Amino acid sequence: MIKDEQYGFYVDATKCTGCKACHVACKDRKDLPLGVTWRRVYEYGGGSVTESNDGTFAQNVFAYYSSIGCNHCSDPVCVKACPTGAMFKRTGDGIVQITENLCIACEACARACPYDAPQIDNDRKVMTKCDGCSDRLEEGKNTICVEACPMRVLDFDTMTALVEKYGEGDSHMAPLPPESITTPNLIVKAPRDAQPAGGGTGQILNDNEV
Repeated sequence: MIKDEQYGFYVDATKCTGCKACHVACKDRKDLPLGVTWRRVYEYGGGSVTESNDGTFAQNVFAYYSSIGCNHCSDPVCVKACPTGAMFKRTGDGIVQITENLCIACEACARACPYDAPQIDNDRKVMTKCDGCSDRLEEGKNTICVEACPMRVLDFDTMTALVEKYGEGDSHMAPLPPESITTPNLIVKAPRDAQPAGGGTGQILNDNEV
């Protein structure tokens, strides 16, 4: 049952193995077309190996995975950017959704969102995004990405409940943007080698074309 409170995600990046079960389950639930991926798993890595004068080697190589989707932000820039009001934040649960018959597929929301959450369905000429599995929540189920994860990396609940279960979490990490842009409803447990959000010395090592 959906509660009258802001919902959000928890991500434990220390346990993510990059299996993309969440990614695939999300696509399968809505039969999303090629190129539209509401939840994506990125591998982020970098560092180097250097040789010293005495022939020994030192390294600072790192890599970790991050599952990223819409964070149903408290200050959603996608909603602000939408010229028709198609993109909106629901009352009661704070889930950001799209009224498709108002959407003109201008992609302003996609250009504004730093999480790449809104994505265009070119066949239907409409913007799409994570809907928080609101139909499943009404049935007392969790989101499909949470249930699909074999490592229990993800959770979705009210932000109050998530804080009670996991605490305030760590600072957000690359490849996530700085939290100040949208005030995302996302709690992250960062891996040991996590790089700072919006910066870092690494790069995304994989694509998410499915």
